[in-house]
Amino acid sequence: MFTGIVTAIGTIREVSTPADLRAVIACPYDPEGIAIGASIACSGVCLTVIDRGGTAGDAWFAVDVSGETQARTPQGMWSGGRKLNLEQALKVGDELGGHIVTGHVDAVGRIVGVKEIGGSHRFTVLAPAELAPYVAAKGSITVDGVSLTVNDVRDREDGSAEFDLNVIPHTAEVTTLGGLTEGDAVNLEIDVLARYLKRMQGLMAS
Repeated sequence: MFTGIVTAIGTIREVSTPADLRAVIACPYDPEGIAIGASIACSGVCLTVIDRGGTAGDAWFAVDVSGETQARTPQGMWSGGRKLNLEQALKVGDELGGHIVTGHVDAVGRIVGVKEIGGSHRFTVLAPAELAPYVAAKGSITVDGVSLTVNDVRDREDGSAEFDLNVIPHTAEVTTLGGLTEGDAVNLEIDVLARYLKRMQGLMAS
């Protein structure tokens, strides 16, 4: 379980394919604080640490990325040199600063608009039709592992939806979101509460 509050930016140092794709990710964590078998969210994808090393501030960890995960995330996401938003799993007593995030990507969205407003970035994201009913104004959504608040939603005739997000300068600086441009693909995870409400609504209607 995660909160969508990114604690570091990592970089894929190398990739190999012993079976599934294996990625070695460089990060500024202390390797002593990374346990084998622990979960780390990598741009919104919950992955299991299978190896780690390095020194405090100059660490690395390795993960296996299944074919299913590769198919459900943006093309090219798992290539060498790619920067990733990192968050280690919640521990008992940790502050829940964002919202409850599972690390399971629901769909890939696309940035269809970027505008600077008073130093902040205003992003417009296109969500596919299967995700559109779960996106609500003032609700939470996770974009590349970052917990954000939806400002506005506009439904489209094809069933998809565009929604707006405001990213403050600090968030843009400490995550990969500041480098997003129009046309970029992003991992989306809907609020877990919206998922259950939609399910309950469907059962009540049937």
